[in-house]
Amino acid sequence: MKPRHKRALIIIAALIAIGVAALLILNALNSNIALYVTPSEVAAGKAPQGQAFRIGGMVKDGSLKRDGLTVHFVITDLAKDIPVAYIGILPDLFKEGKGAVIQGRMNANGEFIASEVLAKHDENYMPPEAKHALDQAQKNGSAK
Repeated sequence: MKPRHKRALIIIAALIAIGVAALLILNALNSNIALYVTPSEVAAGKAPQGQAFRIGGMVKDGSLKRDGLTVHFVITDLAKDIPVAYIGILPDLFKEGKGAVIQGRMNANGEFIASEVLAKHDENYMPPEAKHALDQAQKNGSAK
């Protein structure tokens, strides 16, 4: 085999390897993406079907119920409420009336099955998407 052919073969093999690596990286990134939606968007059917996503808002006052390690509560954007079930230990800062972001999937009964619960970490902090959604919900609620 001539050196020219060897060089071409090496270049082709390198391009194939780079292409395979890029596909694997994109596949891994795509499977780990968790879109953020609000309770109003979930109620409107805009939530991703069959894939994990994040839902954020406020934990509704009086909705927190514990049954062993299973916790049931309602997440709200002050316009729509979504029931949530979580099995595990909640973060220390998780409280009723406070902001939270929950990752998981919707089940067939319309309940959000959480795999991860994140509580806001500062008295004044709220994810920008959640703050915007709450502001919009309050604005729409006061316009009625």
